[in-house]
Amino acid sequence: MLETSARLLRLLSLLQTPRDWTGAELADRLAVSTRTVRNDVERLRNLGYPVHGTRGAVGGYRLGAGAALPPLLLDDEEAVAVAIGLRTAAGGTITGVEETSLRALTKLEQVLPARLRRRVDALKQYAVAVPRDDLGPRVDADTLSAVAAACRDHERLRFDYRSHDGSESLRETEPYRLVNWGRRWYLVGFDIERSDWRTFRVDRLHPRTPTGPRFTPRDLPEEAVDQVRRGVSSAAWRYRAQVVVHAPAEQLAERINPAIGTITPVDDTRCLLDTGADSIEALAVHLGLLGFDFTVTEPTELVELVRALADRYHRATGPRPQVTRAWCESG
Repeated sequence: MLETSARLLRLLSLLQTPRDWTGAELADRLAVSTRTVRNDVERLRNLGYPVHGTRGAVGGYRLGAGAALPPLLLDDEEAVAVAIGLRTAAGGTITGVEETSLRALTKLEQVLPARLRRRVDALKQYAVAVPRDDLGPRVDADTLSAVAAACRDHERLRFDYRSHDGSESLRETEPYRLVNWGRRWYLVGFDIERSDWRTFRVDRLHPRTPTGPRFTPRDLPEEAVDQVRRGVSSAAWRYRAQVVVHAPAEQLAERINPAIGTITPVDDTRCLLDTGADSIEALAVHLGLLGFDFTVTEPTELVELVRALADRYHRATGPRPQVTRAWCESG
């Protein structure tokens, strides 16, 4: 039989599993009586752990949320995952959490068993990140939390917004989802004044308080991630094109990165690719590398460039010139 302190830790570990435990189940796991389980549950409550209990045939015990965060018990894999996550957060894209993450990481590493500390130290010492050419924007943690809370509570969000061209405006939205794409955060929301869905860079907005009234969530016409892809592409690309690709949408999706564009099925053998680039030349090259036949009808400059490239490639693969070898003999 486990000693009382060890048994309490074992009981706490079981209760941290997100499910209801009957007294009989806990007694069986701990090899004690149900009366001992009731006494141990009361000890945990006195230590500040909010253990909720219900009576009846389907009753049981569950660990709830309290006013203060109690100590957590982590298994080996969970502890390593938390350590890696904290180290990543310390150098991430959200300002205001770096110092907090390092503080939490220091506390965690201090109590890690030697076997786990070696695994974490090995990752720290031998895993090197390549510096990015573009460090990207930093998002304030308080701003991110405020936007997420408005999404959760279905409250209108008013904020000052700076567009990519530098212009500033006051926007009022029904916030729907936060989307993280690489080192950027985006808000997908319904713009009240424009009566349409919009995508906003979180690092360019400053929430106003208090938040607005509650709203009934609308049905987003497409997935939030697809909404961001489409919105970001529209703002970032200088040249855009919709190209009919003569291949099933599933096959094309396997060959391109989702950031390149959005794919819409036309039928079993064709799909529509909405894509773009900073130059017509780059756009033409990307299309040529798809690995499938395609039809492009606009913009006009892209059509003309594709024709010119086709003629150039045709000339480059024309008949090879005859090479005559002259042999010279002397005797």
